Amino acid sequence: MDVLQHYGTILIIITAAFAFFMAFGVGANDVSNAMGTSVGSGTINAKQAIIIALIFECAGAYLAGGEVTETIKSGIIYPTNFINAPDTLVLGMMAALFASGSWLLIASRWGWPVSTTHSIIGALIGFACITAGTHSVRWSAIGGIVGSWFITPVIAGVLAYGIFFVIQKLIFDTEKPLHNAQKFGPYFMGLTVFILVIVTVAKGLKHIGLDLTTRETILISLGISFVSVVISYFYFRSKRFIKKARSGVFGGVERVFSILMLMTACAMAFAHGSNDVANAIGPLAAVVTIVENGGNIMASAPMAWWVLPLGAAGIAAGLVVMGYKVMATIGTGITDLTPSRGFAAQFATAATVVVASGTGLPISTTQTLVGAVLGIGLARGIAALNLNVIRNIIASWIVTLPAGAFFAIIIYFILDLIFR
Repeated sequence: MDVLQHYGTILIIITAAFAFFMAFGVGANDVSNAMGTSVGSGTINAKQAIIIALIFECAGAYLAGGEVTETIKSGIIYPTNFINAPDTLVLGMMAALFASGSWLLIASRWGWPVSTTHSIIGALIGFACITAGTHSVRWSAIGGIVGSWFITPVIAGVLAYGIFFVIQKLIFDTEKPLHNAQKFGPYFMGLTVFILVIVTVAKGLKHIGLDLTTRETILISLGISFVSVVISYFYFRSKRFIKKARSGVFGGVERVFSILMLMTACAMAFAHGSNDVANAIGPLAAVVTIVENGGNIMASAPMAWWVLPLGAAGIAAGLVVMGYKVMATIGTGITDLTPSRGFAAQFATAATVVVASGTGLPISTTQTLVGAVLGIGLARGIAALNLNVIRNIIASWIVTLPAGAFFAIIIYFILDLIFR
């Protein structure tokens, strides 16, 4: 408690810097997921992807990042074990932020797409085990995380394979691919919009008090989906679209899917910004609350006004400085992508996120998208996959939890030496 009384303001300032560092890592690594397929397929270039992602990620983080946040991220540790040692919890949260940010920076430097959520969870486990003991960790929750390494990529991969197969049969393997793209494009549009509205409402807007029932969400999604079908029906038959499509038969077909993929990418970026900013600002909000309440550990608390903008700014900085590395891995490192292949991967990712959210399955958007891209590659044969890149990606997933824990333990001891 003496630590909080003597160094309260300093601890908040340092934790804010660590939170910015962690948000930088989120921007450098995770944000690239939404835009990697769009860049890899040639729909947009890296500069355009960064600008689009900046707008939607920051909008999601700032507008829908949450007025109230859990102070103990993801229910991974038991906060009651720290009631008599709030200063230990504060130093632990600081260590977890810096440790997680460090691992994300290393992974981003090598172009490995890893889970920011798993990184911060690993860091929390590390400091909890060396301070309050192994009994302070909810080990049952860890089982679900390990399971998600295998379950969600497989679901997304199978779904992406199926979607790409349907696109091939309905459009590409026909005598009139452009005609069939105009015919079936509106239905793909409607299905895409239906999934995206659910993703945005369920994952992106739940924090701002938009407490809709499942039935209301589905009805709203169906309504907007129907409108999009009607609009795209007339657009795909308009002189403007036909003029743009004259760059070649398959060029015109791919133009349909480039529109769909870009929409999916924007919605996923918004949903990601609103959710994963909590990985950086959750521990910061916890530290601010504990210090300002004289060491009292609360289950949840209103966030200070400056916390969300700090997280959004960190994400933006990471994306601009290092986002292109992971974007390249997702977009071109695993397999060659076209707009139709990229759309299948993005759509499968969004659909898997919807299913996982509804069932409460722990999910990593990163691993889900990588699984979907793998499914697309397999649809073209094993030779279409870069197995060396895939091996490195899977190894980085497995290492993320222990790496977060290892860094957190070292940093906690350093902070403990400085402040006690």
